[in-house]
Amino acid sequence: GTSYNAGGYFLAIEKTIGKRHSFGLTGFGSPSVTGRKGISTQEAYDLMGDNFYNPYWGFQTNPNTGEREKRNAKERRNHSPNLFLTHYFEINKKSNLNSTLYYQFGKSGATAINWYDANDPRPDYYKYLPSYYEDTEPEVAAQLAEEWATDDTRSQLDWDHFYFANGKNLFSQENVGGVSGVTKNGNRAKYVIEEARTDPSKLGFNTNYFNILSDKMTLSAGLNMYTYKSKNFKVMDDLLGADFWVDINQFAERDSDEENAEQNNLEEPNRIVGVGDVFGYNYDINVRKAEIFSQLQYTLAKLEVFGALNFSNTSFWREGHWQNGIYPNNSKGVSDKQNFFNFGGKGGVIYKLSGRHYLTANGAYITNAPTTRNAYVSARTRDQIVDGLENSKTTSFDGNYVVRYPGLKARLTYFYTQVKDQTWSQKYYHETLRTFINYNMTGVDNEYSGIEFAIDGKITQTISASGAFTKANYIYTSRPTATITADNTNEVLATNRKVYFKNFRIGGMPQTAASLGLKYSSPKYWWLSANFNYFADIYLNANPDRRTEKAIEIFVDSDPHVIELINQTKFDNAYTLNLSIGKSWRINYKYFININVNVSNVLNNTDVLTGGYENARFDPQNLDKFDYKLGYMYGRTYFAMISFRF
Repeated sequence: GTSYNAGGYFLAIEKTIGKRHSFGLTGFGSPSVTGRKGISTQEAYDLMGDNFYNPYWGFQTNPNTGEREKRNAKERRNHSPNLFLTHYFEINKKSNLNSTLYYQFGKSGATAINWYDANDPRPDYYKYLPSYYEDTEPEVAAQLAEEWATDDTRSQLDWDHFYFANGKNLFSQENVGGVSGVTKNGNRAKYVIEEARTDPSKLGFNTNYFNILSDKMTLSAGLNMYTYKSKNFKVMDDLLGADFWVDINQFAERDSDEENAEQNNLEEPNRIVGVGDVFGYNYDINVRKAEIFSQLQYTLAKLEVFGALNFSNTSFWREGHWQNGIYPNNSKGVSDKQNFFNFGGKGGVIYKLSGRHYLTANGAYITNAPTTRNAYVSARTRDQIVDGLENSKTTSFDGNYVVRYPGLKARLTYFYTQVKDQTWSQKYYHETLRTFINYNMTGVDNEYSGIEFAIDGKITQTISASGAFTKANYIYTSRPTATITADNTNEVLATNRKVYFKNFRIGGMPQTAASLGLKYSSPKYWWLSANFNYFADIYLNANPDRRTEKAIEIFVDSDPHVIELINQTKFDNAYTLNLSIGKSWRINYKYFININVNVSNVLNNTDVLTGGYENARFDPQNLDKFDYKLGYMYGRTYFAMISFRF
């Protein structure tokens, strides 16, 4: 179900005026529609006998031909054209000024299945897996395992069922639009395909000034400013055979006792939604940023140094277009503006021990405004800001020893980066609280440190070798504070909850890795290369709420469930082998034809775990109930390219 359709276009025009001015106009874009792949649990992979099982798709019967066709519920649809108008100005022989006015616009959407008054349609939902019944109803578990092995409708989305259910759901929706006596009759949708949109619009300007102050000193400085807006809303993509959808919040309808709490838009209650209509939520996020920066570089025979400073101001705010039923007083209209002043400084030095050996060092301290994604408790419903929001602070250093010979290059690096006072936000269904929640953490600190070594050299005139190695330590270094709020009511569920994240590993990436490559370059213009790659110390992203006192309070200290609940999952070490081959021809000393073929993961190792996450929804007494979601590296893949140069 992971189809891919994309195209691209590019246009550039340049006009010189005199000897000092040049104007350029550039535009490009790439419309694409991609069927997305979802990650699932190990149980689902084992049931399918395939680590690349995708729960997002299934077969749908074509009513005209009767044939079963693949259909993916989750598609990514993007088209964001970019335009640049650039002015190059040579002030004199020692200085120049380059300025660009740019504009980005377009759409960015992602489709998904939604449902009302119906069973969860996701095939890998925990209640549809054999493990849910193993202890209580083993005969049901055995039957489900058999169905997963033999029946496509068990392991895939059952599109025909969606159409059947929607076509048999006669309903009379009263008080349409809040008008007494107005009724809509027809088949009310139980299942639909919606498209969540975040359409961007960005207008910006930057200018860069460069000046050769002397034979030893250069100065560069610049200004960058932009205004950005993302339009956030949902569009009804497909009613799947139904006549209409009603724009209400079904979870607020269930959880809240407040009158009209279920209305997504109080100004048009019980709104009828058809294909192409906006529903669910409708708001804009606006960002304004202005930044100035400068850098001074000084060069001597054996020493090069540079220093740089930047200052910026970032403002952002939410503009809601609808009055939400749960939050009528802070959902519609322009919110207060959040303003953050930031600054940064960096510097570096290169010391030349000789013409072949160098020592370098770089350091930086930078502050950054919080991202709008993490700044709001729930931007879809209201303009409430996360408590304790502040700038993040980044401190970074790296030191390098560099060797450069005609037939040998090598580098040894130590790096260290600390990022403090970050904000983290997530929305999910909480099993214990039995409601959708907003989980917001402040004071999240990360640390990244380690060593890197790389070498590249010739063994003979035709054979070269390369190698790389890194040993790193990426960890959380703080105990953040969490605030938990119900998403479908006004209830605050927890404040100042301490998350014991300190010394847990940051997941989703190998913290130890190595690569060894060999390449043969023939005098007859063909080449062959092989690379062996090794990955280790890969950890699963941890769920913060499992590392709180609240999560373990039901156990005594000696209970083994405590260790199981707190420990972080580490993946097995893995390796891959990649091969490449290429050939080039020169025609009439003017034209070149190149052919390249690459084969990745030649050994077809399909058991390489690349990432995943602990389910935010968890049961402390039965962690297997909501198992980890895991992603695997693809097996053997191929890529071929033919190019013609003239």
